[in-house]
Amino acid sequence: MITYNYAETMCLSKKLQKIRNIGLASVSFFLLLNVTAQIPPGYYDSAAGLNGIQLQDALHDIIDDHTAVTYTNLWVRFEQTDQTTDGKVWDMYSDIPGSTPPYVFEFFSDQCGNYSKEGDCYNREHSFPKSWFGGENYPMYSDLFHLYPTDGYVNNKRANYPYGDVGSASWTSLNGSKLGGCISSGYSGLVFEPIDGYKGDLARGFLYMAVRYYGEDTGWPGSDMFNGSQPKSWALELLNEWHLADPVSTKESDRNNVVYGIQGNRNPFIDHPEYVELIWFNPGLEASPGMLVLPVTAYPNPITNRLYIRIRETVDVKDIFLTGTTVSGCPIKLSYTGESQNLLVVDTDCLNHGMYFFHISDASTGKTTTLKIVK
Repeated sequence: MITYNYAETMCLSKKLQKIRNIGLASVSFFLLLNVTAQIPPGYYDSAAGLNGIQLQDALHDIIDDHTAVTYTNLWVRFEQTDQTTDGKVWDMYSDIPGSTPPYVFEFFSDQCGNYSKEGDCYNREHSFPKSWFGGENYPMYSDLFHLYPTDGYVNNKRANYPYGDVGSASWTSLNGSKLGGCISSGYSGLVFEPIDGYKGDLARGFLYMAVRYYGEDTGWPGSDMFNGSQPKSWALELLNEWHLADPVSTKESDRNNVVYGIQGNRNPFIDHPEYVELIWFNPGLEASPGMLVLPVTAYPNPITNRLYIRIRETVDVKDIFLTGTTVSGCPIKLSYTGESQNLLVVDTDCLNHGMYFFHISDASTGKTTTLKIVK
């Protein structure tokens, strides 16, 4: 059941934000009365010790059924969630961390409105575009974990294109965000690339969507980036790269607390960044004493018709050997190719549903890893 909160909550105090660990400017947020600076005790207890699909399912149950505000009410909520130290709108499409932005917006008086250029007004950006989940449907339509105040002109340029790494830009914003052809592995369409200082923020917002709406995305149109609420393989790898390169900031942690006070749920990947690895990039089984571990990531897990295994160190793919067994130890036949020096692509279409162990070894170094894979 979705409940709606139409009442405004009185802002009580400002909390000065520490300088972001990668040099972002400080920020303050209006804190609600029921917001705490820490994760509520026991909040993630039901997810303890889990990984893969079981962890995703447990986290979904924890953050499900949040209190949805109205879309109109977002203007007021942004003043609580996205306010800079000097009381301006914190816009990730125009801000320049550690430097002076080209322009700033005032709350309410600068909300869109008409625009013809950057700096005219700010609006309500669905970073996960509403066309991907079917339009004005609650609670997705007003979920603050993927909604931000952004420059209207830049938001219009982004449209509903996926996020991605741009090669040659066809358009660049005043803060350096870009629109152009994607050079991320696995996709070559038109994408929008925010600046490095906010890639992790937006990636963790997307991964939140994959958990919050897991199993609730029947009928979602999806996109070139997502099947329903679940990221496609190329997108998952991109989001993980952005997540790792731009770690959780004080800005995100404080915003997480404020949104929790409004919606009653949290973004698990802000509280526990390691959940990304545990859900989608199986870290393998516990290594035996003295074992030389080959560091890999494997996705998606659970698998469908293909499994991608990326080796996180320089290897010669000709020295890599992959074998598999059922949980009872019976060998299974695996067909795989080396797409690049560090990437194996395994054909898993013929496997029955169940659990398997994939054993990967590097003959040149003696390093090995065992992955627990579910189909």
